[in-house]
Amino acid sequence: MKVSVIVPVRNEEQSIRALLESLLAQTRVPDEIVITDGGSNDATTAIIDEYIKRGEPINLVQAGAALPGRGRNLAAAAASSEWLAFIDGGIEPVKEWLASLIQRAELTGADVVYGAWEPIIDSFFKECAAIAYVPAPTEIDGVIIRPRFIASSLMRRTVWQAAGGFPEGLRSAEDILFMNAIERAGFQEAREPRAIVRWNIQPTLGRTFKRFLTYARHNIRAGLWRDWQAAILRYYLLVIVLALPAIFLGAKWLIGPLLFWLLLLAARGVTALRRNRRPYPAGVARNALRLFWLLPIIATLDAAALAGTVSWLLFDKVFVTKQA
Repeated sequence: MKVSVIVPVRNEEQSIRALLESLLAQTRVPDEIVITDGGSNDATTAIIDEYIKRGEPINLVQAGAALPGRGRNLAAAAASSEWLAFIDGGIEPVKEWLASLIQRAELTGADVVYGAWEPIIDSFFKECAAIAYVPAPTEIDGVIIRPRFIASSLMRRTVWQAAGGFPEGLRSAEDILFMNAIERAGFQEAREPRAIVRWNIQPTLGRTFKRFLTYARHNIRAGLWRDWQAAILRYYLLVIVLALPAIFLGAKWLIGPLLFWLLLLAARGVTALRRNRRPYPAGVARNALRLFWLLPIIATLDAAALAGTVSWLLFDKVFVTKQA
């Protein structure tokens, strides 16, 4: 089995060297690594060129300004292997990552193998953030594993072709649409819990808001509004309805809706803690401290979801309509 590893990158000078070293040190080294640069203005491409000049099996595709979907499509089209493994910049695979994916494909005859993934937890804030929004592991096909993740996957080239490639105009959610297309096409899928990659999450509230603002806007563009923002909008419409009597009864009435909002946040925080008690076990005191941080993190995610919805309405709906 010959395998090309597909990597879309943009401005990854801080992480690209570590990723290339980890891929070249795999227990099963890729037959080639195909990287698409989506318009980096830092030293990313210069670092990649160093490895190419060393004779490493790396092919660099210069795409100009390109979002991740287009980057993956261009790299997949340029790849020479029958099998394509997908990973992203800034992600850390374990040494057995590729070997484990290949072994699962050979044992099961699957057309697609999704590996495992874990957030990198190097601070208490990241621990709480992971509990707030990273999907908890569940039993899938008899295996305790997180949901499928395109940046830890292996598939036949024909699967990528049959799915029509990745949508190219989205900053996020393009991977969800692509994996949904694979599922609808009826290809045989398998899961491999040993094929672990580690993914870095945002370290502050500000950067979390900025990242999820982008996610929210593109989530709607992908037609996935009901999967995320719809429930949040219902929460806040209820809070607004409860606050309306303040127009006639004065600002003191807002104390009740405010307490109700905090109660909703706390309930969601407790639910998140319960879901994550297996991957992040802790005692009462640590969970209480986690809950204290979960409230502002969840509120930040909500604010980003609502702001992203407004951004979509203004720039994608109204502005595009006027332009047309």
